[in-house]
Amino acid sequence: MFKSLKIYTGSGIDLGDITNSLVDFGYRRQENTQEEGDFSRRGGIIDIFPFSFELPIRLEWENDKVSCIRTFDPSTGKPLWDHKTVIILPIKKIPAAKTAIFTEEFPLSNFVDLDIGDFVVHNQYGIGRFLGIQKIKSRDKHLDHLVIEYDRQEKLFVPVDQMHLVQKYIAFQARRPKLYRLGTKEWQRVKDRARKGIQKMAWDLLTLQAMRASAQGFVYDKDTQWQADFEKTFPYKETPDQLEASRQVKLDMESGKPMDRLLCGDVGYGKTEVAMRAAFKAVMNNKQVAYLVPTTILAEQHYINFNRRIKDFPVNIQLLCRFRTDAEQKKIIKDIASGTADIVIGTHRLLSDDVLFKDLGLVIIDEEQRFGVLAKEKLKKMRLTTDVLTLTATPIPRTLYMSLMGARDLSVINTAPQNRLPVKTVVIEYDEDLIRQAVLKEINRHGQVFFLHNRVQDIDKIRDMLAGILPAGARLEIAHGQMPARLLEKIMSEFLEGKIDCLLCTMIIESGIDIPNANTIIVNNAHMFGLADMHQLRGRVGRFDRPAYAYFLVPKSVVLEKDARKRLDAICEYAHLGAGFHIAMEDLEIRGAGNLLGIEQHGFIAAVGFDLYCRLLREAVGTFQKTGVFS
Repeated sequence: MFKSLKIYTGSGIDLGDITNSLVDFGYRRQENTQEEGDFSRRGGIIDIFPFSFELPIRLEWENDKVSCIRTFDPSTGKPLWDHKTVIILPIKKIPAAKTAIFTEEFPLSNFVDLDIGDFVVHNQYGIGRFLGIQKIKSRDKHLDHLVIEYDRQEKLFVPVDQMHLVQKYIAFQARRPKLYRLGTKEWQRVKDRARKGIQKMAWDLLTLQAMRASAQGFVYDKDTQWQADFEKTFPYKETPDQLEASRQVKLDMESGKPMDRLLCGDVGYGKTEVAMRAAFKAVMNNKQVAYLVPTTILAEQHYINFNRRIKDFPVNIQLLCRFRTDAEQKKIIKDIASGTADIVIGTHRLLSDDVLFKDLGLVIIDEEQRFGVLAKEKLKKMRLTTDVLTLTATPIPRTLYMSLMGARDLSVINTAPQNRLPVKTVVIEYDEDLIRQAVLKEINRHGQVFFLHNRVQDIDKIRDMLAGILPAGARLEIAHGQMPARLLEKIMSEFLEGKIDCLLCTMIIESGIDIPNANTIIVNNAHMFGLADMHQLRGRVGRFDRPAYAYFLVPKSVVLEKDARKRLDAICEYAHLGAGFHIAMEDLEIRGAGNLLGIEQHGFIAAVGFDLYCRLLREAVGTFQKTGVFS
């Protein structure tokens, strides 16, 4: 059995014992806890930055018992979220990931945050219901045990030193899971079936990776002076994660093996900048770039931003989408074929049979899961010969990231941009006085406002209401997908340029729109939206170093359904920076999981729960790599 330290609220573990264990595990005692492997103690409080955690935790004691376990922000000391149980692993005793074979018993998830009544998965006994912690006499001692109820009210008592075998059941589906009977072989059969399906996916991923490794791709030169000059035009300070992701992408491009890298990062965390730098590098090597995005609006914005950044360099950028007339599209397609167009930004139109690149070197795909089956098939063929960089705002959890290590080339941006502030989030009944105050406050500080109303049928009524609120001279415009393409393009361009004060729009702004001067968003009928949608919409503001506001309005005197109320509570609770994965967990879905895993894997997640799925995936990848077939 591997060594670990398991701490839970209410446990009578001694402060001195924890300190001694941390030293034994290879942790460093410091004045402040800033980096992985640090810990510090002040009276009845211990701060620890455990191995494999994204942020440190704080343990507090009261009456000789652990009263509180919470994650905190090391830069501010501000508490972020509470936990019930934490598992701390040694640093110096864990072998390097490349040589270790992790079994399904190795805890990939460090927190066991269970409430009474939660469904749980025990690796050996299956899905049951958590009933709490109870003292059980064992060898003349009364020891704490987790109590799990199974089918027919059978109970399993799990000693707390085996709590790493138990995790909350999360499957990204709303329906209640089946409880298993103790003493039968049914759970083992279900787990074995899931293990075989997971092994097949791991094998396919590793096989594709091996095929790419044996294929010959284009070898890009090291960065030029122009590359450095272009990167200096980035108006913000890069985060460490951004720089590391860009370094990994460039190493892929210089390796001579076709790149297939997935770049994950929460909304507004700077994925586009990494993509821009890769695109510029490709053009400096006389290669063409296709930048594929899911919406025309986003294509237009990328086109404007690219042009702004690249204006002092001899690079030809084109936009291919419905904002261009048929004649303009024919001319662009001709330029692509002749090699005149260096970077082409567009929607799925870029994958049409009549679009033939002279020398395509790099394909950048924004949110691949939003494209259709035919587009994905075409992209799959490209992956074996062309460098491909896929961007996704899917908030990949650390457990899945650790499981996929070695099977996919992944870069993750977890660090918020410097000076970024959390968006102040308010859920409130529809109130025209509040709308007036919110709009005027933003306009008076020379900012811009999104007002989102997702019904084209009665959007004119909202326009009349807003027109009565806005000060004289303020400009209000409407934007929705049923408008003529040229008019929509004109309005979005003017909003980007700051010529429009308030944009009344539908969900067309959901994906990727980045307007630093727009720092208030008001979402009407918020109870109609999914939690992930609300998180995406909130991500349209707060892109600057000034306070930003998101107002989610619900109708007056309407009794909200239970699920709608839970979604609205969660959007307020998870308002801190980097809350994307907590949002996804609360909403019981990973946006774009098909992008990471393939749709057929969802059934296995439902069968064994997300945490055990990740453990089995990690075990499969490690086992195949250990055989040497893919080394």
